[in-house]
Amino acid sequence: MNKVSVLTLAFARYFWLIGTRMQKLLVIVSAFVMLAGTTGLQAQTYPSRPITLLVPYPPGGTSDLIARILGERMKASLGQPIIIENVGGAGGTIGVGRVARALPDGYTLGIGNVSTYVLNGAAYTLSYDLLKDFEPVALLTSNPLMIVAKNATPASDLKGLVSWIKSNRDQISVATVGAGSSAHIAGVYFENTIGVRFNYVPYRGGAPAVQDLVSGQVDLMFIQATDAVPHVRAGRIKGFAVTANRRMPSVPDVPTVDEAGLPGFYMIIWNGFWVPKATPTTVTDKLNAAAVQALADTTAQHRLADIGQELPPLDQLTPDALAAQQKAEAEKWWPIIRAARIKAD
Repeated sequence: MNKVSVLTLAFARYFWLIGTRMQKLLVIVSAFVMLAGTTGLQAQTYPSRPITLLVPYPPGGTSDLIARILGERMKASLGQPIIIENVGGAGGTIGVGRVARALPDGYTLGIGNVSTYVLNGAAYTLSYDLLKDFEPVALLTSNPLMIVAKNATPASDLKGLVSWIKSNRDQISVATVGAGSSAHIAGVYFENTIGVRFNYVPYRGGAPAVQDLVSGQVDLMFIQATDAVPHVRAGRIKGFAVTANRRMPSVPDVPTVDEAGLPGFYMIIWNGFWVPKATPTTVTDKLNAAAVQALADTTAQHRLADIGQELPPLDQLTPDALAAQQKAEAEKWWPIIRAARIKAD
């Protein structure tokens, strides 16, 4: 509540104590009119100060880059700066928790992805509810995973890779970036699909995991396609398929899982904006409009394409579309995570 509202209510309380019944009635009516007027003024002037955009990862990652590209352009339509704050740790749960506990006034905006706003709901014990404690703002970008392997792998296509894995049952090592990560969940999904079990090797980040894959220290990895593309192009690792229903323009020779013989094996790393629960609709609408306008910016589109991000259709850029996406993904992945008894530290 702002200072004007506090003074208004104090004024009303004073005259309530000293006034007649009619005076009391007039004071109540006047107080509510003044209070409603100041609240309406606040809504009309949002935003009137800088907005903090919380990134639940350290600087330099994909989520951080998307936040900076879009935040830079959103300030033009919002008329206020977007301040990027990186709050990493615990698979993104710390940063998302900051968003959950923030005031629902539109001045704290969170960016996240399928890991932080879906997978973590089953892999971590959280102090917040991913489906109930946030208001969706906009679906932003997406990027599939790629199934990759060390160069020494004898297979030349996905069917051959599956055969090689089955012939070396229980001996295949798979690099992940921690329990409950998208790389880990994709590996479990793959296990369930083809009927094998992997030996998972956790790493503290994607870079060291890829380094060991390149050097042949691990056999296999399910990695964000954008991170795999430079190594596949350079011939340092083998790319077998992207986990989507269409090929990536940056690596047109790598087939989809449908084409490669594993139809429907989809896992997309999508990104979105959220705000705390109970943020006014007028505020989320303004933030959504600013995000949509930023995504329509040609320069932003080129920069997003440079990091391998694809844009959703225009009709999917709504809060309702993001809410539906999040719910559908939770229904798909939570049972898989729980059945595998995956628990992140």
